Amino acid sequence: MTSILQSLEAKHILTTDDAQIFKSKEESNGTEGVKSFISDMMKDNMALTGLWEALTDELVRFPSPNMIRIMEEVADSGKKLLEEIEASVKSPVLDLHLNDLYEKHKIAVSEAMKSLYDHPSFGDSHIRAVNFETQYTELMVFKQDTVTHNEIEHELLKTGRSRAELEEGQVTEKCERIWTEQIFKRCPESIHSANIVASGTAGIGKTTMVQKIMFDWARGTQYQRFAFVFLFKFRELNLLENEKESKISLTKLIVRYYNYLNDQKLREILQNPKSLLFIFDGLDEYKHKLDFTESQLCSNPDDDSPLYVLVASLVYRTLLKGCSVLITSRPTSLESLNMDKVDRFVQILGFFPEQRLMYFNKFLHDVNMGTTAFQYVEENPILYPLCFNPLYCWIICSVLKSHFMIPEEEQQATLGTVTDVFAMFIHNILTSHRREADNQQAILVKLGKLAYYGVDNQIFVFSEKQEMSTFGLQPFLSSPFLSGFLKKQTTPEHTAYTFYHSTLQEFMAACSFYLNPSGCVEELLLKLDSCKDGRFEILIQFMVGLARPSIFKTLGEIMGEFEKNTMEHILKWVKEKAEQALQGGKSEALQVCQWLSETQNKQLIRDAIGENLKMDFSKMTLSPLDCAVLASVIRCFGELEVLNLSESNLTINCIRRLVPGFIYCKQVKLNSCGLTSECCSALSLALSSPHTRLVELEMNKNNFEDSGVNLLCEGLMSPNCKLEILWLVSCGLTSGCCSALSSVLSTPHSPLIDLWLNYNNLQDSGVDLLCEGLNSTNCKLKRLRLWACALTAGCCAALSSAISSEHTHLINLSIGANNLEDTGVCILCEGLKNKNCKLGILWVSANGISECERKNLESLQDELNKSGRRVDINI
Repeated sequence: MTSILQSLEAKHILTTDDAQIFKSKEESNGTEGVKSFISDMMKDNMALTGLWEALTDELVRFPSPNMIRIMEEVADSGKKLLEEIEASVKSPVLDLHLNDLYEKHKIAVSEAMKSLYDHPSFGDSHIRAVNFETQYTELMVFKQDTVTHNEIEHELLKTGRSRAELEEGQVTEKCERIWTEQIFKRCPESIHSANIVASGTAGIGKTTMVQKIMFDWARGTQYQRFAFVFLFKFRELNLLENEKESKISLTKLIVRYYNYLNDQKLREILQNPKSLLFIFDGLDEYKHKLDFTESQLCSNPDDDSPLYVLVASLVYRTLLKGCSVLITSRPTSLESLNMDKVDRFVQILGFFPEQRLMYFNKFLHDVNMGTTAFQYVEENPILYPLCFNPLYCWIICSVLKSHFMIPEEEQQATLGTVTDVFAMFIHNILTSHRREADNQQAILVKLGKLAYYGVDNQIFVFSEKQEMSTFGLQPFLSSPFLSGFLKKQTTPEHTAYTFYHSTLQEFMAACSFYLNPSGCVEELLLKLDSCKDGRFEILIQFMVGLARPSIFKTLGEIMGEFEKNTMEHILKWVKEKAEQALQGGKSEALQVCQWLSETQNKQLIRDAIGENLKMDFSKMTLSPLDCAVLASVIRCFGELEVLNLSESNLTINCIRRLVPGFIYCKQVKLNSCGLTSECCSALSLALSSPHTRLVELEMNKNNFEDSGVNLLCEGLMSPNCKLEILWLVSCGLTSGCCSALSSVLSTPHSPLIDLWLNYNNLQDSGVDLLCEGLNSTNCKLKRLRLWACALTAGCCAALSSAISSEHTHLINLSIGANNLEDTGVCILCEGLKNKNCKLGILWVSANGISECERKNLESLQDELNKSGRRVDINI
């Protein structure tokens, strides 16, 4: 921002006083202060023009994704955007007698949220948590006018895999990239209020986003149209419902969490609902489903109701009509919501690629170490896709920080899976606290049992008097050892504990079955079979990932001996599931592949796939992580007859992750996958690999055009290439790629025998170039398809020469649906009559051939057949 300031001063857009204000706002309020200053400054067109020039200068000096976004917003919306920004930082108008409560609430919220900046990272008191500016995530908003609720459920709630396309900038007409500040932008259908749902996977940043919203509101930098903002966490509401009082009014609920609002003025505040925002964080952690039965809904904030009815009533607008509501949740728990009442659906995507390196550098406080660690992760096909998730990014950074601080010869084995990362993370925690507990294994078993109880019952906050006592952890609550896993939450009514993140809870739950001989693994596996709500999804992944000797060694040394019996049960269960799934539905098969990849067990993978050497994931939406998992499984197996990914929209990152697996496939189908020329460059690497087994590649109906084929040909010309059959039907090709294809055909080591080029605009000039390769003594091509390629008689002389060459191998030529007419066909027939010609099939139908010429062709066919040459001319 400093260079923007200098540029504005140089252009005489800012006075010296203005510049001082700018600096002051930047120092005190950071980016948000600068935004508010910009909104004040841009009062007229002159200022708008000047700022635009300054932004442009800044972008040249320091290319930044955020700067590009700011410029795009200014260009698209201009003064309208500035008016919205200005409105968002303008304080609400309140009656004077309410100002004291307003100020008290803002101070309380600010203090509560500000402490997040000072909170040490869990497990290691020497690592400081990265602040909001670094952890902040990008958002995508789904426009309700173009996305039906069924589509939302199908694309996000069921599969949760659309993030991959959006991450790489493939924003469809259904999506709009927004800033967090725009999340409460007024909806056209809802003048004053908005019901907003923010969805995202575990660790993606939902709670961080909510905390930042609260913090920015309290500082007065954003969301100022709301006079009061109230945050409630579903995990804490669970505890409230465990108490004797099963019903509560909205006013009592507010006072319970904000006791300084226990004032008659609260009722007056609630009488102006359009100035209120209620945030409910973590619907997936709530033990009830929201009840939208109209007869159950309430309308009076003083009436006692079950908590789930209160939330539903706010959403349904029977209670405090006009207020705004934000609910966050994992995708798997959104089915309980009435999507018809949702005005805006937001999916939190985490870090975009350019933000990941920035995070590494800031977390590790060393650019060199940050870059080294980032490159290490970037080369890992499993871990790098996970880094879009702030939680995984944070944990990976924590692990790599200690990894790179020890001598290379002492470093642990490569981190290849999610379980590896968490195992090393736990290893570091326990190493730090090794001397703080005598009976460490016994405590870990109790902690693991508590964790599993929580996962099984969807409980994430544990009461000191109830769960902590039941699982025998009360005597150890004062021990620093437990502080590596749990954080304490204290309110006037109760003291409770939570794991630092639900994913850590799930990992410890999985470990408990390996640490505890009495743990009933069979009972757990039965539950895994019957549960359909997704609560065990991450637990299963960790259970499978822990069933490896290398993990046994890493964790066994520090946690205590792991049970081999548990490992045997888990691996047997995975094998059975894999055998069933790989013969059944695609989604189930993909899930099983994720488990198989987590095991890194080559023998198990071979046993699971068995003799079925085909995999079909066509018509699925695959993320880069899914693709890395598939490649890992195929690579472990060592060979695959057919991999069908047709009609799966694959991004360049997807293809890059798949390439290590393609090498071990004989046939790969990538029809209608939205491939680009960049994808062709990646595929070229698979074709030229020393270990490639790829003999057939289908790439029909992809618009990668000539540039894509030219890049593909680099791999086709490699001496390592084994490709025999190439399908390039309807790929937007012209004569511009034919020279490269001709070079492939004339390469001495090219094994290509079958080339499909139908429905491309090659024209005569393109075929003339192809024929140069066909005439080469090195050419081995047997089948050439040129159906509907905009050809005329002008290319037939070259084709005739090629099919009559003494070294030709062509036995099948399809040239139908062109405009050869009688002239072109007659020229072709001259070559067909030549004794060197080996054609057995010639397709010339739909070429404007006259009846007379048809008879001539029939006569020629009879004549050749009588001479001993079997020729089939399709007219």
